[in-house]
Amino acid sequence: MRVVADIPNPHVKITLHSYNGKYILKLEKANLEQIYKIEETEVMGDEGAKALIDEEFIEAVVNRFVEMRDAFVSTVRRNG
Repeated sequence: MRVVADIPNPHVKITLHSYNGKYILKLEKANLEQIYKIEETEVMGDEGAKALIDEEFIEAVVNRFVEMRDAFVSTVRRNG
């Protein structure tokens, strides 16, 4: 897997990889991560993949991280 870019963002760590005909978009916050796989044919090169990362997408990702954290905290409280 080849790292294409580390994309600066104040809310999450974003790394774009290329592997086996796909772009792998990895977003991390604390101990959680989200991964999106994008066929290389769906975007116009590295810049096309980077262009998918707009403010609306980042807002949805951050909200999903909050939901993920809340779900995990809830299960730890119930079962821990």
